[in-house]
Amino acid sequence: MDTIFKFLFEFLGQFFGSLWSIIAGLFKGIAGMFDFPAYINIINSFTTELGGLAWVIAIVAILVLAAVLVAAVWLIVVSIKKFIRSHRRRKDTDSLIEEVQALNKEVMRLNLEKDKILSMKVSQIGLNPNEIAELTGEELETLNGEKGKKEDTSDKRFYKLAEIDDIWANYKPPVYNNDITLPEFCEQFRMFACSRLGLYYDIKLIRLFVAAFASTRLIILQGISGTGKTSLAYAFGKFVNNPSIIASVQPSWRDRTELFGYFNEFTKKFNETELLRAMYEASYNENVYAVILDEMNIARVEYYFAEMLSILEMPSRNEWVVDIIPNAWPSDPKHIKNGQLQIPPNMWYIGTANNDDSTFAITDKVYDRAMPINIDTKGVAFEAPDTAPINISYKHFEDILNQAKATYVVSEESLKKVSLLDDYVIEHFRIAFGNRIVKQLRDFVPAYVGCGGTEVDGLDYVLARKVFRKFESLNLSYIRDEIDGLCAYLDELFGEENMNESKEYLRMLKKLV
Repeated sequence: MDTIFKFLFEFLGQFFGSLWSIIAGLFKGIAGMFDFPAYINIINSFTTELGGLAWVIAIVAILVLAAVLVAAVWLIVVSIKKFIRSHRRRKDTDSLIEEVQALNKEVMRLNLEKDKILSMKVSQIGLNPNEIAELTGEELETLNGEKGKKEDTSDKRFYKLAEIDDIWANYKPPVYNNDITLPEFCEQFRMFACSRLGLYYDIKLIRLFVAAFASTRLIILQGISGTGKTSLAYAFGKFVNNPSIIASVQPSWRDRTELFGYFNEFTKKFNETELLRAMYEASYNENVYAVILDEMNIARVEYYFAEMLSILEMPSRNEWVVDIIPNAWPSDPKHIKNGQLQIPPNMWYIGTANNDDSTFAITDKVYDRAMPINIDTKGVAFEAPDTAPINISYKHFEDILNQAKATYVVSEESLKKVSLLDDYVIEHFRIAFGNRIVKQLRDFVPAYVGCGGTEVDGLDYVLARKVFRKFESLNLSYIRDEIDGLCAYLDELFGEENMNESKEYLRMLKKLV
């Protein structure tokens, strides 16, 4: 037995003895750090060799040691504070979570209480189940446990669209003026704007605007405020005898619901926008429709118009379908099938954009899919005979634009020059045209020629507004010296008397440096 105790004593003594040595050594070390007589003895032992210098060195060493100690204490204090702060934050987060859970329970309790009160009120005023369904917009359980059908007057969730179904049920199309030519269309539009609306536009601007309808469904009228951007789009609607739909963009627009509306789960009704109403109405006739997205860049275009940009780029119009509602009701409007609406082919979208500090920059994604028209000057007044609006079907409008595309195809010589220019821009500026821009060029330029312009001026405008515009995203100070070379190359390809729009734009960029 003594041997066992002796073994345990020596075995445990080894551990606790070593532990005591650590503790004793720690305290001995701390005591040694502050053993001032020992420091004095060290100084005295070196006084014979260093003299008074020993004390000077000692004072410096003491200051260094004091700084090290202060730094160590500061680090310890900061670490403790951080630990306490993080612990408090964790505790506050836990408290917030508990409070949110408690509030959720309270909301559930209040909802149950509200339902009980409503049930009591309903029983007091004597409403029958059908009347309750009419107020709530919901189907109620019958006594047999089956859902009862609502009355026809209460189960329509699209009020405005259902009204259009009734109004246009017996629609008879007007007599369209389907003999007008593209140059006549442009000239009469200009005269109409002057004589009936007091708006003055240069014929070149009118040609650019009308030709843009041939290349894309989204036209952007941009420039400084007060030059008549919105008025031009408004005048177009008046001229084709179908007033334009104005959608005033708000800074809060962030998604597609701002364009089409949304389904209200509480009322069980769809909040329809004016644009949705116009799109639905357009499906009933062949009129030309223009939607004005006024101040379109006061919110980010790629947020609220992204879905439309993608849909309108589909090659087949059968694919121009937008999801309005996730399910179908038997009472839905006639032209909404399975919750989807076919985007009408007779509608174009015209956005107006001011270039100032209060707006967002329009991204390349939007610009590449649109045709920008710059309006930077006010129109000069002129005299015009009284000109009446016209009735024109969208089919004839598209036909005269397509005829221009077939008649005034961009020449191979011009396309070759554009290809050489593309190579030059890639080499010197690292920017390529892209297939989408080339396709728009092939559509826009012939339509512009059909309106009365020239091929080289059409090319000039597309290059300036669709290609050279991309230079704004580059570091202008680095490309400043290359701009003169590009202008010289344009003169070499197209002649010094041509491409003035592009050269003027490039020189303006050079001045910005």
